[in-house]
Amino acid sequence: MNVSILAVIPRRWLILLAVMLAFLPVVIDMTILHIAVPSLTLALGASASEVLWIIDIYPLLMAGLLVPMGTLADHVGNRRVLLTGLVVFGIASLLAAFAPTPALLIGTRVLLALGGSMIMPCVLGIIRRTFEDEDERAIALGLWGTVGAAGAALGPLIGGALLEHFWWGSAFLINVPIMLVVAPLVFLLLPRSEEITPGAWALDQALLLIAGVLALVYGIKATVGATQPLGVALSAALLGIGLLSVFVRLQLRSANPMLDLSLFSRPAILAGIIMAVVAIGALAGVELTLAQELQYVLGKTPLQAGIFMVPIMVAAAVGGPVAGYLSNLCGLRLVASASLGLSAVALACLALTDLHQPGLGVPSLLVLLGLTLSIGLTASSIAIMGSVEASEGAAAGSLEATAYELGTGLGITFFGVFMSNLFSRTISLPVDLAQPLAERAARSIGDSYIVAHSLVEPQSSALMEAAKDAFSTTHTMLLMTSSAMMGILGILVFVMLRGYRACKD
Repeated sequence: MNVSILAVIPRRWLILLAVMLAFLPVVIDMTILHIAVPSLTLALGASASEVLWIIDIYPLLMAGLLVPMGTLADHVGNRRVLLTGLVVFGIASLLAAFAPTPALLIGTRVLLALGGSMIMPCVLGIIRRTFEDEDERAIALGLWGTVGAAGAALGPLIGGALLEHFWWGSAFLINVPIMLVVAPLVFLLLPRSEEITPGAWALDQALLLIAGVLALVYGIKATVGATQPLGVALSAALLGIGLLSVFVRLQLRSANPMLDLSLFSRPAILAGIIMAVVAIGALAGVELTLAQELQYVLGKTPLQAGIFMVPIMVAAAVGGPVAGYLSNLCGLRLVASASLGLSAVALACLALTDLHQPGLGVPSLLVLLGLTLSIGLTASSIAIMGSVEASEGAAAGSLEATAYELGTGLGITFFGVFMSNLFSRTISLPVDLAQPLAERAARSIGDSYIVAHSLVEPQSSALMEAAKDAFSTTHTMLLMTSSAMMGILGILVFVMLRGYRACKD
């Protein structure tokens, strides 16, 4: 970029550019690995359990680390924590790219989560501090939302392009040059002095919070997903609840709590967190199930399915700036509730539409869904960050980022379990299918296809047709259920944002 152009751009917008670039690799890393799993599994000889940990360890740790890192940033400064996070993330990416064993790759993913948990809340905290004007802040958060939506959508596409020409480690190595550019920008642009929260950061309370969140999230995922014996899963969840209860008591008794629990008493923050969890969970779950519908039922290739879903990705990427503009024009309450209501309409119409003959209707509905969900997510950011003082920005940002992590992980888990249960009840299996094969075929459409490929005609075709019919019915029910949830959420948000007023510095 020309130096003379940079000279006329207000410093605050250059800071926004720097923190958005810092945020982009963290978001891409949430989805880019999915496309690389088959390659790294074969290259490292990873077992199914190791692959599961390679994928899950990043969002699981992020969920536990975000709030402590956000409160740390409020105590010692966003600039210092962000720079440290960028260095950790860059080093971890380099180590991950050349990890020789599954165990070492899991270890590097732990470091990636640590670095990412430092970056994400600081980005929102810096935006809150930098943009004091409410209208400008809404635009800035809209642009930030665009980076988030575009990064998550582009992750698999970037990963696929890299793996077309390079080895699986390139999915991590791409982060290194980005960090080498972003870190100096952050170092030069961000002010060295900033308002911080007084008092010491309590390490023991942070460790207690991290352990509690990790145990609870792991217990929920293991219980719902049935990945562990029920006793183990419930024990983990109960342990998490117990640890978090102790943490809450410590915060209420402390003169200088690590996390100001009064944040949850502000209706706009609570509404924003609920919006973030439900909207990002619905977006992730719908994209996952739609991808399966396109490939299993309609017979599209992965590339064709990706192209089919481009409208929802593009619309989600432009929804952020639209949300910022509309919030300034019409008010946050109307924009947030209307976007959720329209997303409910889009989901219901998709449920009743024949994907075999999409025409212009299906792409239009996908655009509407991606746009409205993205507007809803950006509205949640505006509600949360507009409800806190500048010194509370990183803590509030960490709560929002945690909501995204929980929404994505738990959304996919709940959607998967919902579909599995409904699919098993809906499928009409061939009467002459052996019992062990029938039990496996009823688990999911993927298992049905595996079983069908081991059979001979006409039994094989009969099973595949039964699986397609059951999955289409399941997908319709899932979309209708999601539509009802979004409609109820729209009404709830309209009520909770009554009387919303953004904080003034």
